[in-house]
This record gives sequence, C-alpha cells and structure tokens, in this order.
Amino acid sequence: MSTEILNRFHPQVATWFSEVFAEPTPVQQGAWRAIADRENALVVAPTGSGKTLAAFLWSLNSLVERAGQQALPIDGAQSSTHGGVRVLYISPLKALGVDVENNLRAPLGGIARVAQRIGRDMPDISVGVRSGDTPQAERNRQLRKPPDILITTPESLYLMLTSKAAGILKTVDTVIVDEIHALAGTKRGVHLTLSLERLRRVAGNFQRIGLSATVRPLEAVANFLGDKTTIINPPAEKRWQLDVHVPVEDMSDLPVPEDASMIGEAVIEGDVEKLLLDDATEPPPPGAAKSIWPHIERAVYDEVMAHRSTIVFVNSRRTAERLTSQLNELWAKEHDPNALSPQTRRPPAQLMKSVDTAGHAEQVIARAHHGSVSKDERLQTETMLKEGSLRAVISTSSLELGIDMGAVDLVIQVESAPSVASGLQRVGRAGHTVGAVSQGSFYPKHRSDLVQTAVTVPRMREGAIEELHTPRSPLDVLAQQTVAAVAFEDLDVDDWFDTVRRAWPYRDLAREVFDSVIDLVTGVYPSTDFAELRPRAILEGTTLKARPGAQRVAVTNAGTIPDRGMFGVFLLGADDKAPRRVGELDEEMVYESRVGDVFTLGASSWRIENITRDQVQVTPAPGHTGRLPFWNGDGLGRPYELGKALGEFRRQARSGEGIDPALDEFARTNLVAYLQEQEEATGVLPDEQTLVLERFTDELGDWRVVLHTPFGKGVNAAWALATGWRVAQETGMDAQAVAGDDGIVLRLPQGEKEPDGSLFQFDADEIADIVTEQVGNSALFAARFRECAARALLLPRRNPGKRAPLWQQRQRAEQLLDVARNYPSFPIILETVRECLQDVYDLPALQEVVRELSTRRIRIAEVTTDQPSPFASSLLFNYTGAFMYEGDTPLAEKRAAALSLDPSLLAKLLGTVELRELLDADVIAETDAKLRRLGRAKTSEQFADTLRMVGPVSVEKLADYTDVPLGTLEENLHGRVMRVRIGGREHIAQTLDAPLLRDGLGIPVPPGVAAQVATIPDALQQLVGRWVRTRGPFTLRDLADAFGLAVGAAHEPLTRLVDQDKVIPGRYRQGVDEEEYVAAEVLRIIRSRSLAVARAQTQPVTQSAYGRFLPAWHNVAPAGVRPALRGADGVFTVLEQLAGVRLPASAWESHILPSRVGDYSPVMLDELTAGGEILIVGAGKAGARDPWIMLLPADYAEQLMPQVDEPQLSLTQTQVMERIRGGGGYLFADLLGPVTERTTTAEELREAMWDLVEAGSVSPDSFAPIRARLAGGKGKSAHRTRRRPQRSRIRSGRTSFASTTPPDMVGRWAATPRADTDATRRSVALGESLLDRYGVVTRGSVVAEDILGGFALAYKTLSGFESSGKAMRGYLIEGLGAAQFSTPATIDRLRGHADSDDIIGWPSGTREPHVHVLAATDPANPYGAALPWPVQGPTRAAGAIVVLIDGLLAAHITRGGKTMTTFFDGFPEGVGDPLPLVIGALDEAVRAGRMQPVGVEKLNGGPAFGLRDYGARVTHKGVKIGAKAAAPPKRRGRSVAEALGEMDEARAPAEGLSFDD
Repeated sequence: MSTEILNRFHPQVATWFSEVFAEPTPVQQGAWRAIADRENALVVAPTGSGKTLAAFLWSLNSLVERAGQQALPIDGAQSSTHGGVRVLYISPLKALGVDVENNLRAPLGGIARVAQRIGRDMPDISVGVRSGDTPQAERNRQLRKPPDILITTPESLYLMLTSKAAGILKTVDTVIVDEIHALAGTKRGVHLTLSLERLRRVAGNFQRIGLSATVRPLEAVANFLGDKTTIINPPAEKRWQLDVHVPVEDMSDLPVPEDASMIGEAVIEGDVEKLLLDDATEPPPPGAAKSIWPHIERAVYDEVMAHRSTIVFVNSRRTAERLTSQLNELWAKEHDPNALSPQTRRPPAQLMKSVDTAGHAEQVIARAHHGSVSKDERLQTETMLKEGSLRAVISTSSLELGIDMGAVDLVIQVESAPSVASGLQRVGRAGHTVGAVSQGSFYPKHRSDLVQTAVTVPRMREGAIEELHTPRSPLDVLAQQTVAAVAFEDLDVDDWFDTVRRAWPYRDLAREVFDSVIDLVTGVYPSTDFAELRPRAILEGTTLKARPGAQRVAVTNAGTIPDRGMFGVFLLGADDKAPRRVGELDEEMVYESRVGDVFTLGASSWRIENITRDQVQVTPAPGHTGRLPFWNGDGLGRPYELGKALGEFRRQARSGEGIDPALDEFARTNLVAYLQEQEEATGVLPDEQTLVLERFTDELGDWRVVLHTPFGKGVNAAWALATGWRVAQETGMDAQAVAGDDGIVLRLPQGEKEPDGSLFQFDADEIADIVTEQVGNSALFAARFRECAARALLLPRRNPGKRAPLWQQRQRAEQLLDVARNYPSFPIILETVRECLQDVYDLPALQEVVRELSTRRIRIAEVTTDQPSPFASSLLFNYTGAFMYEGDTPLAEKRAAALSLDPSLLAKLLGTVELRELLDADVIAETDAKLRRLGRAKTSEQFADTLRMVGPVSVEKLADYTDVPLGTLEENLHGRVMRVRIGGREHIAQTLDAPLLRDGLGIPVPPGVAAQVATIPDALQQLVGRWVRTRGPFTLRDLADAFGLAVGAAHEPLTRLVDQDKVIPGRYRQGVDEEEYVAAEVLRIIRSRSLAVARAQTQPVTQSAYGRFLPAWHNVAPAGVRPALRGADGVFTVLEQLAGVRLPASAWESHILPSRVGDYSPVMLDELTAGGEILIVGAGKAGARDPWIMLLPADYAEQLMPQVDEPQLSLTQTQVMERIRGGGGYLFADLLGPVTERTTTAEELREAMWDLVEAGSVSPDSFAPIRARLAGGKGKSAHRTRRRPQRSRIRSGRTSFASTTPPDMVGRWAATPRADTDATRRSVALGESLLDRYGVVTRGSVVAEDILGGFALAYKTLSGFESSGKAMRGYLIEGLGAAQFSTPATIDRLRGHADSDDIIGWPSGTREPHVHVLAATDPANPYGAALPWPVQGPTRAAGAIVVLIDGLLAAHITRGGKTMTTFFDGFPEGVGDPLPLVIGALDEAVRAGRMQPVGVEKLNGGPAFGLRDYGARVTHKGVKIGAKAAAPPKRRGRSVAEALGEMDEARAPAEGLSFDD
C-alpha cells in the first residue's frame, strides 16, 4: 500500500524517501494521493506526524525534473531556472518560515545525492525567504532571480502583490498555507483570502494546500482555504502525558493577585506603606512575602534539570523575563555562586513581575523568547535549543506554532493555557516526531486558575478544541485590499466584485455593501462632513484608478494587527536611583490622564508627575481619590462551550468526583477546598445550570451585585451591557457593569428592595436588539472603531516607519466617529457594529442562556453575604469600580470620587470673556490660511484635494490656491472638475459637488457632468458646513457673499449650526464690530495656539518674588508700616479674600486682621457678624480652647463650607440641634430652659455647644464668645495676645436667682447653613476663591488647604476657567511645574515684584527690605504651601510664626516660641546679618499688641542666649523677645557719683538757650 503511492514519484524522490523513512504515515499517503491529483487539500493531523513533508514532497517531485531541463551543478542554487516562483509557502510566523527553510535542506540535498547515484539529472531547486526581516538587497536579488520555492508571511504576500514584486508570482502553481487554524478565525486570515484571490488574478488558478494541527469544524476551514477542498484527516494516534502540579499544600495562604486585572498589571514592588515612607532598608515583616512563586520557580527548575530540553510557556512577556532570570539564578546558586552579582533589593516574589535588576545571573540554562526580544536573539535561542546546548526556553505564544524544536522532551505551562487548542499546540512542541509521546506539566498560579486547568487538561486529551468562526465580510479589510489592488493595476469594478466574492468570507457580500466600500475608497461620502478623508482612487465609468499616494498608504499601513500601546508606570525616585516600575497602563488610559491626576493601581493611589513618550512617572498619593484605570485587553475570553464544561465540572468536582487523575494530591485537595469554601459562602456552587446572584453592601451603603456565571466574557460582556442599560433606564444611575469570564459585577444605589434576579432576565428576542442598540455607546465600540478605521486606511500614519502615538490615532478616530455616528450606513460604522456583535460578543449563546432562564432550565439562586465570597473576590479584584480585594479604597477617596462636574453647568457659571482680548491676530490669520489651503496645492491632484476639502474656488482667486494654470488643471482633472457661476463669479468645483450646488444654490448641472438624480434635502446645510469648517472667524455677510445668497437666506443654515454647537458666535478679531462666527473646532485650534503664544511670552519669576508678591496681594503691611485698609469695609475685603480658609480662632484677631486693617478693632468684626454679612463656622480644634474658625461672606458661604459628616451627638447635643434646626437664633438661657425643666447643667451645655461649634454645626452671632473663650483658657490657644477685660455688669444685691450666662456663651446661637452639595457650583466657587486668595494657584497651595478632591479636582475646574478665558495656565513661578493658573492682570502685578538684575544684595534690589511677621497658617505665607520649606522640619502648624525678609524665609518659630530656626544659608551675598531685622520685626509685632513676648529656648538646635546681643532679654530658660527691660529697684536719695554728675551738667554752658524758652 505504502509503496504503491511512492510509485507516483520520480525514482530519485521515491528512493530517497524509502531509504530515510520506513514507510509513509497515513497522513502522507492521503495527502499525496489528493495532491498528485491536483486537488485542493486540507491536511489535518497532530503535531509531529509529518505534515510539512506531506505538503512539500509532491512539489519537490514536480520541480525535480522539469520539461526540457538540462542538468546543472548543485550548489545550493538561489534562483529558479524558469523565471518565477513555483511554490509559495505561507506561514503565520516569521520564525516558522526560517524553520521550514532549514528543514527543506535535508530532502533537497538527499534527493540530489540519490539522483547523482542513479544517473539522473541533478535538480537545482532554490529556496528563498521573504518577510519583514528580509534585507533589501536580498529582496532585490529575488526580483532579479526568483527562487523556485518562496517562504513568506501573509503580510509580505500582500506587500508583494501591491508592488512590482508581483511579477515573480505569475508562475505560482502551488500555495501551501501552514498552521491555517491560527489564521482562519481572524481578520488576518480574511486578509489572506483576499490576497490569494489577488494572486489568482496574477497567476491564474493554482493548487491550495492547507496544514493544520487541531481545528474544528473542518468543513469551515476547508472552505476558507478554497473551493472543492479535499479534507485529509486520518484517525490520530497522538499520545499525551499531562500532569497538573501544585507545589504547596494550601494555596489560599499564598495570595497572588489575579492577573486578569482590568487595569493593566499592578506590580507594586514592596509594601505600599513602606514605599510611602521610602524606607526600603528594613526587612519586610514576617509573612509579607508569602507567595506561591518561589515554590513554582523551584519546581520548574527541578523539572528543567531532570530533562534534556524544556520549553516553559507563560502568558505574559514580563513573566517570561522574570522566570528566565530566576531559573538562571537558582542554577548559579547551586553551581557557580560567585557569578551572582551582589544581592540588590528584590521585590516580594509573589508579584513575580519585572524588576529593573532582572538577570543577576548569566543566561546559562534558560533564555526568554517573546515578541519584544530582537530577531537575532530569538534566532540564537532557537538555534541553541535545537542544538541541545540550552536547557530551557521561557516563551509566550511566540513558540506555540509548528516550529520544530529539535529534541524537546518536556513542555511546562505556568498558569492555565488560554484555550484547549493553544494547550495542545504548546504541549505538542514536546516529542515533536512521528509516534512520540508529548509530555506536559501544568502549574496553576492561584485557585481559580487551578479550576480552569483541571477542565482544560482532560479536554486536551479528548481533543475537544474550541469551534472556530471566520469573520464574515469584514469591510475594513476589503477597503484596504481594494486600495492595494487598485494601486497595482486599474480594476474593473464588476470584475473586482467577482474576485472578492470568490473568497470564502465574502461569499455572501451584498452588492450595495460592496458599492458603499467603493464609495468610501473613491471619496463619495454621505456628506461634506467627511471632506477631511482623502480618497485613494477615482472611478472613471466602471474602472477604478489609483490616486497618487495610494500605493504608499497601502504599503505603509498594511495588515490587520491592531496597534495597542502600553505605558510603563515608574515611581519617581531620587536622581541617583533607577526609577522603580509600578506596573503598566493601557495607552488609552494614559491618553485621558494629565499631570496631577491621581489614579489607583493595585489598590493604592498614585499621582502622575510626568508623562513621557513611553512612561508615566508617579509618586504615591495616599488619601487622594484615584481614578480607576480602564484597560482594553484584546483577550476574547473563555468560549461559551468551555464555560459550560467548566460549570459542569464544578458540579461534579464539588464532591470530589470527575477530577482528572492528572492532578496531583495537592492540586486535588486545593481544588475541592476552594469549591467547598465557595459553597459555604454562598450556599450554592455556581455552575452552568445554577447561576448565583450574590449581593452585599459596600462602605458607601450601595449594593454590589455579583452574578456568578461561568459562560465566558463573550456572553457576560453583552449581558452586562444590557443589564447596565436596564438599570440606567429604571434608576437613572450608571450601574458600572463590568464583566469577566466568571461573572458580572454591578453597583446599585440602596433602594426600597434588594436587587434580585429580575435584573438579569430578558426576553430572548429583545436582548439582541438591546445589545445592538447599546453597543454604539460603549468604550469597546470606540476602541474597535479606531482599529477598523485604521485597517481601512482612514487613519494612515503621517510618517511611515514611525509609530503614530495611539493618542493621536485615537483623537483622529474620535473626530471621525463624531461625524460618522450620524450616518449609520457608513461602512466602518457597520463593520464596527458587526465586529462587536459577531466577533467579540457571543449573541447566539447569550440568547440561548436567556431562553433557558425563562424556561427554568437555568435558575438564579440569590444570596446576601456580609463580605465577598472567594469567587467574588477574584472578580472584584478585576472590577474597575473599586478595589474590595484586601482592604477598600479609603472612604475619603470614595467620597471625593463621587464628586463629578457637570460640564454644561460649569460653562454657564463661568460665562464668557471677550475672546478678542485673548486671541492672537497672527494666529488667526495663519490658521485661516492653513484651513483654506492657500498656496498648498503644487500639483493638479493636490488641487483636487483642495476642492474636496474647501469647496468651489473662485477663478479670479485661483492664484492664491495653486500655481498650476487653469487650463492644465482642467486637462489633468478631466471629468473630475467643472466650471460653475456662483453669485455672478466664475468658480471651479469638483464634479461630485454638482448635486449639492444644484439643490442648495439652484445652479444647473453643467452639460456632460454626471450627477445623482435624487434631491439632497440638506444640500445648502452641507455646503455652508464645509465652508465654515475651512476658515477662521467670519461675519454673516462674508458667508452670504461667498454663495451669492441674501443675508436672510444665509442666516438660516448658520443658525442651525449655532444651535448644534458646531459654530460659536462672538467677537474674535480686533477692529471688527459686527458679530462674528467661527466653527467650534477652529476656535479650539486658534485658542490653544494663542494660549501657547501667550505662555511662551511669559517669563517665570523667582520664588522670592512670589514671597514678596503674596503678602502685598493680601494687603499685609510690613513691620513698622501701618496697613492701608480701614474700617469695617476693610475687614470685609480681607474676609472675602480669605473665604474658605480655616485658621485658629486666636490667629484671626492677633495676626490676620490687625496686619491687614490699619485701625482694626473687634467692634468692626462684630458689626459684620451681627449684621449677617459674615458667618462664623467652626472647623475643628487647634488648641484646648482654640477652635479652627472660618469666616465666610454669607452670599456664598454654602458653596465654600466644608462638607462634613454629622458627628456622633450626645443626648444634650441632640436636644440642642433639634431645637435650633427649626431656624432662628437662641440665647444660652433659652437653650438651658427654665430651672424646673432642665435636663442638663449649664457647664455641660456649654461644653456640648462648643463641641458643636468645632464640628461646624452651630455658630454664634458674633466673635465675642470666641474672644471670651480664648481669654478664659490658660495658655491653651495657638496665638497668645494681650488679655482683654471681660465685660461685667454692676448688679444690685439680689443675685440668688440671677442665671448667669458664661462669658463665652453670650449672644445668640444658630445652626450653620447646610453646605451646597452641587459639585459643580462648589468647584467654581472654590476656583474663584483660590485665584482671589493666591493670585497664582499652584499645586502646593491647594494641597496645603487640604481640599476634598485635591489638586486633581481643582485642576479640572481651573482648566475650565482657562478655556472660558477666566484664567490662564503657564509657567509663572520657577520650579513649581507648569500647572499654575492666574489672570493676566495678576501676572502683570506679579512681574512688578520680579528680582532686580543685581547678583549681590537683596533680591528686589532694595537697601531696606520689607520684613513681614506672619502666622505660619496665614495664606499670605507662601512657604510650606506654594513654595517648599528651604529645609525639612518646619510646618504650618497652628501657633507657629514665620518671618519673611524681602520675600525670603528668614525664620520659623514654633508654637509658644520655644524653638526658632533661621534660614540664612540660602540668602544672597551682601545683605549683612539679617538677625537684627528678624528680632526687630518680632519686637515691633509684640509692641503692636499682635502677640505676647516670645520666649525662645533653642536657636537652630542650640541654646538661644546669643540673641541677647540683638536686644533680647535673658531669662533662666533662654531669652524673651519683645519684653520691656526690667526697671532698677527704687531707692531713697542719690549716690555720690550721681550728685557729682549733676553738678558737672549744671556747670556746662547752656547751649542754644535763651530767655524766650
């Protein structure tokens, strides 16, 4: 039998085969029979059964003796003897191609030797490889001397067909597609089917042979390959030995974060708290590094050492790198300890992620192999493994496909394989020879991984691989191939339609859909809104012709693999340390982030400090709300059939049955324990017949709902989309529905009833409609739209060879999507919907699940738990809403996360500023010229682009647009341009505009121009829309003149654009008095460029200049100068500027107000509080009797009041609050009540009231009680001032019944107003108050105020201020980053305080610098807030004092004055000794009554006695500043010396005296 088939070969081929092999395998026999009969063949067999030779040998046979061939010397010939390629071998992997080339050497050499021996002609068969790695010289040689056999990839074949290399393919008679299963289910495979049809146009019919290991259903793949394909699939005899190992007894003790995290990978190296303290020297606490990784590493190492050569497969590149490093280290520790570099700080092993110090040991026994490793490194690794000189290769899927890896005798899979098919492919690398046993070991990483592995392994043995679905008629691939085909040759449209329909995926392509793609390629768009898209071809009659540049675009944007970037996240360290990696973020997430944003990764918050080309640099930000990053992984998730098998397995395995014997003892016990724990937690174990709805409340009191369903992401994601829509319909809230392979997570508001299973129940027919309608609003849709648009060449790279940043692609895709959304028939919208519904979601399976739910075949069990069950924990770790996995996000972060800004309300509140003040005239002119494409058209084709984008051009202004003469244009663009008269002037326009001009302006279609007959209802609207988008600001009259319309007629389409917010009316240019209009996107360009120009002109000032500016901005007078403000009006001005700042009560009347108001007296403040203009609001405790107080103008107090939770109230406090909440002011006696009805004592009530004041619940109607409280305490307040006498009354003797009100309880008391809860109004009020308070708002000043939401929230608001012209951002103060906001007038004033040019002396250039004494908490003190302290140590604590000289920080005095620190080191030269100025200013402040004398005990860490030389009085502890010198003791009489002295004075001549005195 076997020899019979060999008889069909030439003798030299048959002889060589029978000498080398005992007999053909069944696969080879079947394949040769079909191939020899010139049939198309699909050869299916397990790895290592001789498939490749089955495909190639007959081709070699036909090449061995060609008709009329002369004998030629055999010398590894490189060129064919008949002028072209005969056999085309297509491989999905470059490495596979090189591998096959090497494996062809043996048969070619062997056949040549046999031929020589038996006296036959010696063949001269040449082999060439062409892929992305092939050097240009080699490609050129292939064109001159084509090889007989060409090995290539799908993308390289496409590129050859699109260039002159197509010529060498005219002779192809056989095409072999290897590993076809890796292509058939993807768009890459569809792309290949069209390339093969294009090859058929060049080479005529050819034989197609497909090779595949494991594939289902066979018929679909056979059809995919080509029509009338014979399937060769003999019964397989592949033997497998599969084992599952768990190296520890109890996996639940060894936490490993699940890796499927929705947010990229969290790789926090080290304990987070320790990171924050930046103290990496201490050893980790015991148990911190408990992890399964060291156990897995050790077990893998032992297995590697016990075998000759091993491939270890992992699922991510970083794991590959890290495991390689660990295995080499383990080897080095045992065999060569000296080779190890000194131990550097290692991360806890459980995170098993990249470290910058990976690879302490040489690569001795293991090397990594994945897509990010360079081609040469990969080749070296493959060679070493084949030669047996390398023990192990750690690989991702890059070695999965048929690469022949020599004598690999073991495959290890760490984590479960992504699918059964991929598991078979991977383990098939071991024993890759006919009849060998393939041995595989599996190491699950955590318990849910173990369950998946336990299901996958027996299915691998059965060969139960997943079904494959070919995408149907993808339009983006069709658009790309159409452009490529037309770039190679002119196409007849009908002919091309037949060619496309011959490809199996396009067999059902409708003609109207095909025509819409042709319209897309030729620039016939549904509206002028698409004018930005450049047509790649032109249609003349029924012939498609390429436009210039079509080939370049088709070649530089080839292929279907989407570009997905990841940014590394690095901890910003000291300059000398390498930055430490924290993890990585999807580029999509980074694109939406800006410096200053805080995001959460691995349950900690990180603040973005810098975003570079490929990195995000962060610092820890504890206590701030992190945005939860999102992640658009491209994993399609678990297939539905595997999900059902998993559910069934759970049901059986719960009782310990049905567990595959491949699992070792530890694996079995861990598996059963995990399932039992879940059953204990929820009462029911979720499987494919019983879904479990688990609900519990989170810390905000909202419901978390988890539906445990094993059906995989394809079903769950679509179900979550529909459920999220239903919740939004019913409650108006976003349920934040997120789906994973094992379930759906929702967040719902607390309502009347508990959420139940009805949330997830739908009608089977309606659910498909809901998902179809809702998919257009999902993040998935936007991401897929970008990929489809890029594939269809709508977002070409601006410069080939350089990767366009994803954010840029995304931005262009977003703009295109905004336009395309309005045209549902736009091909790329249709394709994106198809891809989401057919390729990503599994709608038929979802309908089946929903149907079975309604017929009760599947039921939903409901359970309420206190905390998440084991299954829910792993789901929630991946849940983007919040981390409930091991410790929740702190409550303050949650609350701040709930604050969201309403953009439309924000715009209304901000109002608009006259933009002409902000816009730069040069920028406007430049933008206008660029948009109108003036002077940009150098060729006729470029002018055709101008007409498409700008619309008709007046012939008299043609010279502004192009230098090409009109006659030449008409000749070159014949049939594509026409002359028309618009408004009495002759114009040149593109013929595609003929119907628009006819229906919009009533201009007849010129003779000979084809135009659609159907009326375009919005023709004028489209013309006006295009005109508006392609120029700067214009008036209504400009628009009317351009189209020859009456002003009223032009007004109507313009108003419609204004109503749609596409055009914005305003005043934009200086010297134009009429109302102007400009397109919104144009205004955005002009505004951002004008801002850039303005920012470039701003020169930053030094930090000391800001130190001089801020006290002056606050009207704080320097020492020895009386403040300028006067009276109650002055006090009100100060309080407006300080609205929203909390300060110690003792500071307000000691430092704050007296330093700003020249004639300040307490009466002024009382007048404002009594009149209701100022509210007093408590905000905590600064000292025992010294509350933190805010003084707020009543008009906007509600927006600036802190939002605080009501404290726990005592009985007395509850009674007080009930009484005063009704409104009105109450005297202390009213609250205390009549003697007979009292429930509390006066003292108890008094303390209860003050607690309520500090909590911000109760306010006095004047400052008097606060003064009394400060005076009553002994040394308890933050700032001590002179005592003011308490007010008392002279009473007559009847005092026995007098109810005395304590002095600190006088006046009326009322409830403080409720804080405004509208986040938008609050943030606008906050933004205005910050600008008013600081002049220049920086990150530091906002952080110092400890505002909810932090700088990230303030940044959003201030950015809104910037876009409305209320503020501008720039680099205003040196060293504080670019996120600084101010107003132009303030910036001018700040510049007025700029340093002088002198290098020596005080920065401002003065001889007598201003000295300010300020409370450290005073907003007029920039240090410790906007500006950093010069050294570590000082704080802005209550009671501390700072002294500023000429804007420089000179001294800091702690509360009570015990410690004084000076900062003279950083002072400029030539200023002398600043200490006398410091002491003098403090002395002045004491004399002015703003503070008590300061007792200093320590100066700069040493004793303070040295200050007596500067006038301070010595005490037993140190010195006192500001104390009067002690008077000498009084005595009677005079001393002798005094008497003599007086006599001398009397004798002296009385100078200048006269009798007139």
